[in-house]
Amino acid sequence: MKRRADVSLEQLNAWNKNTMGEHIGIEYTEIGDDYLVGKMPVDHRTHQPMGLLHGGASVALAETLGSVGATMFLDLEKQYCVGLEINANHIKSARNGYVYGKATAVHIGRKTQVWEIRITTESGDLVCISRITMAVLDRG
Repeated sequence: MKRRADVSLEQLNAWNKNTMGEHIGIEYTEIGDDYLVGKMPVDHRTHQPMGLLHGGASVALAETLGSVGATMFLDLEKQYCVGLEINANHIKSARNGYVYGKATAVHIGRKTQVWEIRITTESGDLVCISRITMAVLDRG
């Protein structure tokens, strides 16, 4: 299966309007044939009480990138996707700046998709690795 050619960063970033992604500052920065990259600030919106990046914020970034990545492969007039399962291993903390997530397709099927999301610091240190399984559903 091939990614839709009509998908742009401007379109994806416009989808963030009035969503959790907008609230926590997620921005899409790069689209590839089988991947999507985005960044998220590490600040008061994404901190836990000790001043570190909240693990739930990392999972929100991972789910957002995996879900939107999966959507890039669908005919939105006929299909949509929802998350079936997500897991995350938190490897290292971050206190400020940005974290970057790269969601890469592992499996693009007619009814399911699997995506791996690697979240790193600005210096490239691995913060979190996640995997999401998406269900592809028919509209109607």
